[in-house]
Amino acid sequence: MIDAAPHRPEAYRRERLDAADALRRSHAFLELMRTRRSIRSFAPEPVPLELVLDAVRVAGSAPSGANQQPWRFEVVTDPGLKRRLRAAAEREERLLYERRAGPEYLRAIRPIGTDWSKPHITEAPCLVVAFEQPWREEDGDRHKHYYVRESVGIAVGFLLCALHNSGLGTLTHAPSPMGFLRELLGRPEHERPFLLIAVGYPAEEATVPSLPRKSLAEIANVDGRPAGERR
Repeated sequence: MIDAAPHRPEAYRRERLDAADALRRSHAFLELMRTRRSIRSFAPEPVPLELVLDAVRVAGSAPSGANQQPWRFEVVTDPGLKRRLRAAAEREERLLYERRAGPEYLRAIRPIGTDWSKPHITEAPCLVVAFEQPWREEDGDRHKHYYVRESVGIAVGFLLCALHNSGLGTLTHAPSPMGFLRELLGRPEHERPFLLIAVGYPAEEATVPSLPRKSLAEIANVDGRPAGERR
């Protein structure tokens, strides 16, 4: 529980890198993140739990609206629980693919090659389920949290970067609907499932779809011009 306290500033100290070192670090991190892909085939070997918990600690360092830190991460390694989660997810996903999803959505995901079957839920040695907390109960009253989805989205981004930095593969999955995650994991009413993330080492035979990335000029402007465009 985050107590509402008066503003108490404290000094912030961090070593400033020289320009050349900063650029080297920047390029190295870019190259690392360019190797990140969504993995759908996982090796059976277990993942050191401390790697996952360190990644959760990194997620917990993310900024959040009013510093309310409206997130909860459930780490699941129990095979029986993973089987129940997979059965529930596949039940919802089958309905999505066969009845609920429109043709436009099905066309959009065709290049990814997915269907209602979700073997990664049981094959991955570890799952991390992110929950968002739109409110909290305090002294018998309900208190709203602010910028919840933005905050949890940033925290999940931190989590994915940290897991990749540790040499682990991930697959983000948002079953539709996701209410079964709260029920099976025993989370309280004020927590809503945000994302299910399979975590593990990529299998030797793992493949990924050949998909293009947008160029820098397509995703960023500098002073109103596409990045990289000469004046």
